[in-house]
Amino acid sequence: MNIVKKIATSLFVSSMFMQVAIAGVDEDVFQLKKTWEQLKYKTPLSEQEKGFELLLAQSEKVLAKYPGKAEPLVWQGIIEGTFAGVRNGIRGQLAALSLVKDAKQHFEQAIQIDSHGSNGAAYTSLGSLYYQVPPWPIAYGDNDKAKDMLVKGLEINPDGIDANYFYGEFLFKAGELNKATEFLNKGLLADPREGREIADEGRKKEINDLLKKISDKK
Repeated sequence: MNIVKKIATSLFVSSMFMQVAIAGVDEDVFQLKKTWEQLKYKTPLSEQEKGFELLLAQSEKVLAKYPGKAEPLVWQGIIEGTFAGVRNGIRGQLAALSLVKDAKQHFEQAIQIDSHGSNGAAYTSLGSLYYQVPPWPIAYGDNDKAKDMLVKGLEINPDGIDANYFYGEFLFKAGELNKATEFLNKGLLADPREGREIADEGRKKEINDLLKKISDKK
């Protein structure tokens, strides 16, 4: 085999391995997404803590399997953040603080690897943590940083359901009801995500519930 053929063969084999690796991470992360949405939107709250504990263990395996990839880091952070929200009892609450700190680190790592990855989900998710967790010295809550992250998420994915929902919720908590309504309604108009029907349905319910709260306040 001459040198040109050897190079061509080498490039072809490398390309095939790369395609398999990408398909692998996409499929593994997709399975995390599907389990997450089943737990969050279709599982009784009393059963979610155990479910997210098991999902976190699975997510850690995916993260270890694909070092240096942004999307597993994003979903590790999302699972940690969601798990923190359903922890019960004093021990659970202490563990929740550790989880949200880990989630912050994973989102920041994902942004360093690919700031536009997952349609800006790392920025949006990190922003949601900044306005939901307690401020220092308990945790790292910071409304200014929350707004900065959420706006960056919207710049990357201006029509996304999650980006608009979380910014709308942030504005609601800040008392900016009219602006919150604007972004929440925009979230309802988001294009459906293929294979994410449960997540879309659940998020739309959350948006409508929040719109009702805003209507009741006016």
